[in-house]
Amino acid sequence: MQSAFSLSFSQSSLTLPNRPLSSPNAAPRNLRFCGLRREAFGFSPPKQLNSCRFQVKSRRIEVSAAAGGNGAPSNKSFDYDLVIIGAGVGGHGAALHAVEKGLKTAIIEGDVVGGTCVNRGCVPSKALLAVSGRMRELQNEHHMKSFGLQVSAAGYDRQGVADHASNLATKIRNNLTNSMKALGVDILTGFGSVLGPQKVKYGKDNVITAKDIIIATGSVPFVPKGIEVDGKTVITSDHALKLESVPDWIAIVGSGYIGLEFSDVYTALGSEVTFIEALDQLMPGFDPEISKLAQRVLINPRKIDYHTGVFASKITPAKDGRPVMIELIDAKTKEHKDTLEVDAALIATGRAPFTNGLGLENINVATQRGFIPVDERMRVIDGNGKLVPNLYCIGDANGKLMLAHAASAQGISVVEQVTGRDHVLNHLSIPAACFTHPEISMVGLTEPQAREKAEKEGFKVSIAKTSFKANTKALAENEGEGLAKMIYRPDNGEILGVHIFGLHAADLIHEASNAIALGTRIQDIKLAVHAHPTLSEVVDELFKAAKVESPASTTPQSVKAAV
Repeated sequence: MQSAFSLSFSQSSLTLPNRPLSSPNAAPRNLRFCGLRREAFGFSPPKQLNSCRFQVKSRRIEVSAAAGGNGAPSNKSFDYDLVIIGAGVGGHGAALHAVEKGLKTAIIEGDVVGGTCVNRGCVPSKALLAVSGRMRELQNEHHMKSFGLQVSAAGYDRQGVADHASNLATKIRNNLTNSMKALGVDILTGFGSVLGPQKVKYGKDNVITAKDIIIATGSVPFVPKGIEVDGKTVITSDHALKLESVPDWIAIVGSGYIGLEFSDVYTALGSEVTFIEALDQLMPGFDPEISKLAQRVLINPRKIDYHTGVFASKITPAKDGRPVMIELIDAKTKEHKDTLEVDAALIATGRAPFTNGLGLENINVATQRGFIPVDERMRVIDGNGKLVPNLYCIGDANGKLMLAHAASAQGISVVEQVTGRDHVLNHLSIPAACFTHPEISMVGLTEPQAREKAEKEGFKVSIAKTSFKANTKALAENEGEGLAKMIYRPDNGEILGVHIFGLHAADLIHEASNAIALGTRIQDIKLAVHAHPTLSEVVDELFKAAKVESPASTTPQSVKAAV
């Protein structure tokens, strides 16, 4: 499938976190979901005043110990309490949380601190998208006149735009490095691999031991067979973020969020774009209703055409005065359909896990399509289906949810576990966003996924919608194009999924994400107060539009009392 949309859930991720602990006879010590202790759900026994004072005092001791730096390992038979292979966003989040918990921690980086997100992904792409947003607004004469503004012809300096993205990546990378150094995390340089249980090698011949090990090696751009990448005219997202050129006509293979974001950048800077999508519709993976509206706004009015239901079976870089050649075949019949000649081609067909050379054979672990198999607690599973003691894998390398903030959340979850608090991360509560103009965001299930789940489990699904055209702040910005959609259970008010297309959708989604994480029901959150006039009222109206059959609250009293 040549789609760049990598927001994929594993089978275990689609199951709400209601599984028993690893041992059927084990009692939950302090089971937490998405950062909430079980006490938040009303399971806490009454506390005496003395115990409260003791807990506060203990917390002070813990914080002061963590602030003192990276101390001796709690188990002196190991060099470290925790070693993390990979210093991307996931590894960084785990390292900081581990030091806060008092663990002696080392992080191994074979490339550069920050990984894909900071250096070749989220961070530089948002810098380019910030430029494209401003260019798009300044070039829209009708939009500017509606404010009473007159703007002369807008232009840009390509190298200046590229420098903005590069400088931002450097700044964030330095911030991450400094934050770890300030807390005493040992940063070890060199490629890391697992030599055996609780033993890691990095660089040429450096060997260290650790009570627990986290693999956080991330991913690399996936390039299908038959495509020749030269880094100049046939490029991946890694190359595109350097913005070494702005081609007149560029083909983008894959119309997921990576392809969409780059189409936003290139068209704002003057390029014509052709999408090549293997599935029968653009934007696979998004909620169908949202993708239909987004296509009308983000694709149809712009200099974008597309081919769907086709594979790019062969792509040859430009050379000897000839353009980039792209051979298209039918995705089903594999028959030749067309040949395109363009100035450049961007391969946005998703990402592949970076798991080669990690020494997995030393611990009898076999990858599945390159991904390291893990359970719901990120514990690595070996070739016999058994857990590998003290070994975890987070982020893109395990394939559960290929998003930077998901990797960080998984890393924090692992640290919670190794410090004695069992924690299961609900991946259905993790939001995702596409930073086009306007933006797209989502959390939970799409409507087809929700209806499939409802049919299997025997409950009804309802839909609530609200438009940005009814929002005062959006209209003040002349940005009334947009839709918010919520999928929910009318019998009990459970939120199954929320999808937003519109101004600042990436920021608006978190209220719904947190509601899913906390288990908040619609009948409770619809009573919350939102400032007026703000875009947050789009989500407020969404909750108020829902019709729940049972008016009774299902949110635990302890949660409401805390609020």
